[in-house]
Amino acid sequence: MTRRLLRPLRWLGRHPGYGLLVLVALLTVGAAAGFVAVAGLPPGWAKGTPMSDATVAYFSGDYYTARSRFRDKVGAAGGRLEALTIDARGPDGAPLTIDIGWFGAERPRRVLLHSSGIHGVEGFAGSAIQLRLLDAVPTLGEDGAIVLVHFLNPYGGAWLRRVNEENVDLNRNFLAPGEGYAGAPAGYGALDPLLNPPAPPTWDFFYGQVVWQIARHGMTTLKQAVAGGQYEYPRGLFFGGKRLQQGPERYEGFLRERLGRAGRVIAIDVHTGVGEYGEDLLLAEQAELEAARRAFGDRVTLADPDSSAAYRVRGGYERMLARVFPRASVHFVVQEFGTYSPLHVVYALREENRWHHHGGGSLQHRTKRGLVVAFSPDDDAWRRSVLDRGRALLDQAVAALGRLDRP
Repeated sequence: MTRRLLRPLRWLGRHPGYGLLVLVALLTVGAAAGFVAVAGLPPGWAKGTPMSDATVAYFSGDYYTARSRFRDKVGAAGGRLEALTIDARGPDGAPLTIDIGWFGAERPRRVLLHSSGIHGVEGFAGSAIQLRLLDAVPTLGEDGAIVLVHFLNPYGGAWLRRVNEENVDLNRNFLAPGEGYAGAPAGYGALDPLLNPPAPPTWDFFYGQVVWQIARHGMTTLKQAVAGGQYEYPRGLFFGGKRLQQGPERYEGFLRERLGRAGRVIAIDVHTGVGEYGEDLLLAEQAELEAARRAFGDRVTLADPDSSAAYRVRGGYERMLARVFPRASVHFVVQEFGTYSPLHVVYALREENRWHHHGGGSLQHRTKRGLVVAFSPDDDAWRRSVLDRGRALLDQAVAALGRLDRP
């Protein structure tokens, strides 16, 4: 028995070249196994559960299908439909709109504000939650209104991008009046060549380079440096822009005009891509944390890299809400659905960004499909979880609107 075990080793000893190849192969397999153990399988590698009619009815395959479904359902449910048109156009030249479904009082005192798609391609999950809600819209009484905002970033939804027509991350675009659109987190500049290489998508050992950066700086520091929001690299990831963008400006004006009298606002903004697969995080910045917990309880987590899977954001959507409703009680929360590890999500963003700026930019490219799957997995179990958890949070918000206003 011992001789049989030693025979391959002796053979390798007489053929050192083959021995070296075997050693390299073993090390490669070991490194790959270790990487998968830490980061998980990349998007699309794991076989998801087949789609069911229950999820296909709500998760749309493209922005225009989602918009058509939303408009039809708002009308069928007896709501009022508003459309804020932006100048940018879709892939076929069709207009792009932020669509708003309104149910209840014309000038409400109590408001449930639910938004999807501020990050474009992430919007299919939030859209699905809204479409399901439209099957049976709750009522809030004569002084209440439910306002559903569908695809705050219609360009990103139509073109399968996380950013808008000027490469702006709209959830980094709501800076305070007088605050300069300038600066970048410490460390972003050094990471720019890795995050935003000026070339079409190609294999370039991205994962190896990222693992090295994590080993040097730590995941917490790296995550905040990359994703917090930067204003110096216009073609880079997480660019917050150089001015307030057209879509956000028109949406902010709409809220001021139509909801300016509200005394209490519960706002939910749906995102995907951060957290455990198929589970939702409820996130709030420090300034909004106490108010968010009054509405949604202790499950609300501080958006901070030291205490959660998330990170602090400069120029976030909640900053605009605070300006629009200065005299109202605002309870804002991000509902964030986890998909894949941060390494895989950033890789998908990076490759699509390269394709957009340095390739053809067409929707048929593999990087577009990769980005969609990274934020909306082809997995019925994941999508059912989104629908169920999304509706549960909406029910909690409706209950909170009644509870918080009791004498």
